[in-house]
Amino acid sequence: MRKNKQLRALCESAVFTALALALSYLKIPTGLAFGGFGGSIDLVMIPLILCAIRWGIGWGLGSGLVFGTLKFFFAGGSAISWESMLLDYSLAYMMVGLAGVLKHRSSMAWLAALIGCLGRFAIHFLSGVTIYAEYVSPIFGWDGSSSVIYSILYNGSYMLPNTVLAVLAVALLQKPLSNFLQAKDL
Repeated sequence: MRKNKQLRALCESAVFTALALALSYLKIPTGLAFGGFGGSIDLVMIPLILCAIRWGIGWGLGSGLVFGTLKFFFAGGSAISWESMLLDYSLAYMMVGLAGVLKHRSSMAWLAALIGCLGRFAIHFLSGVTIYAEYVSPIFGWDGSSSVIYSILYNGSYMLPNTVLAVLAVALLQKPLSNFLQAKDL
């Protein structure tokens, strides 16, 4: 029985990852106004969050890692170095899997989504204050004197709308998908 459950987890995680990759082509770019760097508003975190809630943190982190890496190579990823590719794609999307800390808690799905989104933001923030610090420039009327403020403003400009979308979408899906997220069908 355990072997079948692991196979099912693998197959469903692959489907969630593929759905996230398909959704990555439907996006609203936001980063071009800020020096040509990336950032977009999209729905890619939703399947990753649902996977993490259903299967737990391990499968969630794994699905996010695979998705982030595939997104870089197949969905128009750009990076200034291998470090920025690793942080802004592979590790950032892996952190969405932190939603799995609330495994099978469908009534807390909105909180799981928030946790996953904050995990992703933390990695983008870290990338902004380390790798992209040399590119700090004025943004939103601010003078550009701190990489910390720049990273918060820049990454917040696309992560805040993405977080709101993900939390709302997962909150709306939590009731119809309750049995699925609680794994009552296993």
